Amino acid sequence: QVQLVESGGGLVQPGGSLRLSCAALRTIFNRHTMGWYRQTPGKQRELVADITASGSTKYADSVKGRFTISRDNGGNTVFLQMNSLKPEDTAVYYCNTSPYWGISWGQGTAVTVSS
Repeated sequence: QVQLVESGGGLVQPGGSLRLSCAALRTIFNRHTMGWYRQTPGKQRELVADITASGSTKYADSVKGRFTISRDNGGNTVFLQMNSLKPEDTAVYYCNTSPYWGISWGQGTAVTVSS
């Protein structure tokens, strides 16, 4: 059973914006803090933002002020609004619980920031 489905990635120029979406099973979404992670080849997957069930948010220093995480509890969806994108934001983005405790990763959505 598919538990996490990410979408919304693509190719964007530096300074541009993208909005990522992650649909999660209700059993996962309702009880847990959800996070957006990203991974580039040869590097560890890193947490970039997370949001509690009540809406409290945290961000990695590298994205603070540029990315905004939000969630639609009724729709079991978590979003990542990414503004002022930089080439170093290029990665495959995934959602999962935060902290990660073992739910299978989705396929991710690729973000490429390039002119």
